[in-house]
Amino acid sequence: MTPELYFPTRDNYREQMRTLVDQGFRMCCDLCVVDYLTYPQRILPEGVIPERFELVVNLLNLDEVKRAKVRVQIPYPNPQIDSIYSVFPGVEAMEREAFDMFGIIFNGHPDLTRILMPDDWEGFPLRKDYDVGAVPVQFK
Repeated sequence: MTPELYFPTRDNYREQMRTLVDQGFRMCCDLCVVDYLTYPQRILPEGVIPERFELVVNLLNLDEVKRAKVRVQIPYPNPQIDSIYSVFPGVEAMEREAFDMFGIIFNGHPDLTRILMPDDWEGFPLRKDYDVGAVPVQFK
């Protein structure tokens, strides 16, 4: 089953998500971020301006057995977008993970804190420009 594709702007992202809920897409099964730092020339529909980050949200309409994929471009160095927690409460942890790993700020999120990394961790480990470090491991 091929998903329906949507490319809202950051400004109308939350509104588009509410519209999709009204169309029956009531389950958000995935929310993730892609860092296109090394691939800025990717192919997008006409009128969609590529940015460094892309938020990808996958929705399900279980009544009609349909899928929807929402792709939103998020610019760098100001990676911010509205939270859809008020529309899909189940994205709370997914938005926190995107914040923790990529540094995406979700405006209106109820608890935008780190979820995987320690609170004092500096940087965002899944960004393409994050330095690959090493943590010494001691074996016994």
